[in-house]
Amino acid sequence: MSYELRPLRRRWFKRLGLALLVVLAAALLAGVLYEQSARRQVARNFPPPGKMIDVGGRRMHLDCRGTGSPIVILETIAAPMGAVSWYKVHDAAARITRTCAYDRAGIGWSEPASGLRTGKAIVTDLHQLLTAAHELGPYVMVGASLGGPLVMTFTKYYGQEVAGLVLVDASHPDQKQRIKAAIGRDLDYAPAIQKVLAALVWTGLPRLLMGGVPQPGAVSPAEGAMSAYLPTSLGPSLDEISQLDTTWHEAGALRTLGDRPLAVLTAAKPYTDELATFQLSAEQGHRMQQAWFEMQKDEASWSSRSTQRYLKDSGHGIQLERPDAVIDAIRQVVDQVRGGVPASASDS
Repeated sequence: MSYELRPLRRRWFKRLGLALLVVLAAALLAGVLYEQSARRQVARNFPPPGKMIDVGGRRMHLDCRGTGSPIVILETIAAPMGAVSWYKVHDAAARITRTCAYDRAGIGWSEPASGLRTGKAIVTDLHQLLTAAHELGPYVMVGASLGGPLVMTFTKYYGQEVAGLVLVDASHPDQKQRIKAAIGRDLDYAPAIQKVLAALVWTGLPRLLMGGVPQPGAVSPAEGAMSAYLPTSLGPSLDEISQLDTTWHEAGALRTLGDRPLAVLTAAKPYTDELATFQLSAEQGHRMQQAWFEMQKDEASWSSRSTQRYLKDSGHGIQLERPDAVIDAIRQVVDQVRGGVPASASDS
């Protein structure tokens, strides 16, 4: 009897396997269709606040506001957030002078680029973008986190156009080695979950997990845009992170800014979230923060006209937690470039 049932069981197993494959394929197709529909909805609901500029056959998003010289250029962190991450700073800075934020290749509204996303490739993009848009220097370059090495690299290649800089808890070109010496290991700047989500973006699953397409009016336009474009920006952001060693090395070739005005803002809030993010003990966190303070102090030494301000109530995202401090630093450097009296900097 059991011998006679074997062919029947095999047929049922094959049918069950085929049915599961059909269900999986249908779910996958539904996900792909959902993602494509969501992208069209995102484009309708969250159009770019700035202009789309052609840069060598692809378009990049540049959002410039206000009038005056020098022009402030906002360079963002190593994250899939883009130009709108400056939403608490942009308008206020634009009342001081013309201020531009942009999306790097593949992030936000900007179309992706081929090739490795090193610091040199990124700043070449930026210079081409500003030139094509006729947003000509002199510039005050403002860099947050990874934006710090990027504005230093921009200054390395286009220094005649850079009149001053603001470093917002900026990464240091030696931070990999110095942090490893402080805590005994390298930090992982690209969590595995981000890599998985980036690989699955085309299936629609990451967007579903992130809550779908935000509705206009439910959140602020900036927060809605960041959420809406987050899934498609994950991969390009990881491409930048994969080139951190090269980007830091490129930036480290320039460590003197002459007498260009420089304002350094340093996050001084005790580490808490960082301990969980990087799986650090309290002692490791303390040592890492002390190493960070030393690197920030070093950055402040790169100009003969520099100030440094420690923000005891802000973490790494100063532009979101203490936008007033960033605005004050921009005003200070712009005033110095224009020949005015700089604002004094103090711990806060």
